[in-house]
Amino acid sequence: MNHLPLLCHARRLWAGLLLLSLLGLAGCSTAPPAGLNPVTPFDLTRYEGKWYELARLDHSFERGLSDVSATYRGQADGSVEVINRGYDLERKDWRQAVGRALFTGNANRASLKVSFFGPFYGGYHVVELDRQDYAWAMVVGPSRDYLWILAREKQLPADVRERLLGQARRLGFDVDALIWVEQTRQDG
Repeated sequence: MNHLPLLCHARRLWAGLLLLSLLGLAGCSTAPPAGLNPVTPFDLTRYEGKWYELARLDHSFERGLSDVSATYRGQADGSVEVINRGYDLERKDWRQAVGRALFTGNANRASLKVSFFGPFYGGYHVVELDRQDYAWAMVVGPSRDYLWILAREKQLPADVRERLLGQARRLGFDVDALIWVEQTRQDG
């Protein structure tokens, strides 16, 4: 019995599936959404440290979390350690994820890709920033479905909040869908 035709068909099928998988991964963009420009100049040293998540668009990986924070720390190899932490209201316990971020180009431009799951990266782009004190930032992902407002303190002055909301609206984000994150617990 000649199995050669069956073997050739199986190899072509495998090669096709591999190609589709690679094309699917290539479609996972880490670039900022069209029309959005990451902050330049950007100073990672000033951005390092703890940030409180004050507002976000809803996503399953953060659903049900309050008191969310992110801590960024530059590494010797040029990458950035990312520690995301939040309180799970249903489980009544803290959850934490550690990831790695890489600049997508020049480190002077606030455009990075972040991974919490091995080789899979998502875009992380600072599009608004308090350039004087690095006290607040507006961050977007690879599409207008991802938006975060971060600050060094657990609250923003009303004028800064309104300015960021206006900017996000002008950039095409659904600011009415933002979740304002409760920040009342001490880190546990």
